[in-house]
Amino acid sequence: MSYFDSLETRSADQRAADLARQLPEQIARAKAAPGYAGLLDDVDPASVTTMEALAKLPVLRKSELSKAQAENPPFGGFTTKPVSGFAHVFQSPGPIYEPGGADKDWWRMGRFLHAAGIGQDDVVQNCFGYHLTPAGMIFENGARAVGAAVLPAGTGQTELQVSAARDVGATAYAGTPDYLKIILDKADAMGVALKFTKAAVGGGALFPSLRQEYADRGITCLQSYATADLGNIAYESPAMEGMIVDEHVIVEIVTPGTGNPVAPGEVGEVVVTTLNPDYPLVRFATGDLSAVMPGHSPCGRTNMRIKGWMGRADQTTKIKGMFVRPEQVAALVAKHEEILKARVIASRQGEMDAMTVQIEASGGDDASYAKSVVEVLKLKGAIEVVAPGSLPKDGLVIEDQRVYD
Repeated sequence: MSYFDSLETRSADQRAADLARQLPEQIARAKAAPGYAGLLDDVDPASVTTMEALAKLPVLRKSELSKAQAENPPFGGFTTKPVSGFAHVFQSPGPIYEPGGADKDWWRMGRFLHAAGIGQDDVVQNCFGYHLTPAGMIFENGARAVGAAVLPAGTGQTELQVSAARDVGATAYAGTPDYLKIILDKADAMGVALKFTKAAVGGGALFPSLRQEYADRGITCLQSYATADLGNIAYESPAMEGMIVDEHVIVEIVTPGTGNPVAPGEVGEVVVTTLNPDYPLVRFATGDLSAVMPGHSPCGRTNMRIKGWMGRADQTTKIKGMFVRPEQVAALVAKHEEILKARVIASRQGEMDAMTVQIEASGGDDASYAKSVVEVLKLKGAIEVVAPGSLPKDGLVIEDQRVYD
């Protein structure tokens, strides 16, 4: 078994010793950043040496980060360097701005790619987006860390994706789980044989049936759990038993809406403290649900494991690799005076995510609604106009009908 570095196989005692050294240093960095004014004022960094001590600190939520960025752009005062000190600045929907570095494995994605078997002999077709949002650069930075070449393909233009994959001999795919199937199906239709044997995916759920379809084609597909703010949080190894927490983040599972850790094995919200010295996010609430798995991975990596993404602590839902938030649905309703309510439904059509937008209105222009959906939600979807009073009065504006088992 090959490991990315010796951190992956540390003993429990060594992890505790490293945590006792690293946590105070990171809390001190965060406390010095103006964004944490009022949050960590009474905290003595030297006293935060354990998970129990960390759990007493306040949780930082994305809404608070967004508000701070509006008042102190672009990063809200949460970085330890000025904007000019970073290699990249990204904008995610919200808008939320994220810094990016070009240093080796700044996003910590190389560890995952190594676990996926990607290395110096591979050409990675990177189908994550490179426009404004950071996913493309996150995976490119990881590919550099393991010495692989990168075809920066981005999304769309599937026929060109197939031709490029053939011409450069791409051996590994990086992108959302279902887009690889689109490329493979197009290659079949074109009569083109591709050389993909590895896939490193993220940005959406990897359904077992889709993973099996790739396996039947000779492609080993592993997934990571990452965010634009934090970089890689956890990843699958070839053992495919849960997701192993990255070595440079600290993950807690807490009761949603609080900072209180749940009992071992219970489902709760993922809260992450990153050890990135440039962007020291402390107890950052992801809004994602997961649970800790007992024991260690059979692959020999000894860090904590989580069960992977198990839904959202709020109604925010990822569809086709993009988050759709309740406030976006509210903005859609406000855009047309005749709309009374709206409901977004996430479902599956075959192996693909699908989105239906139910609009409660007395008539209206379907084409205009479809245009507004793209403008506000940043995704295309089917439009269903229903009569006033038809939508359920259950408080849901985003309903996820996908089955994850």
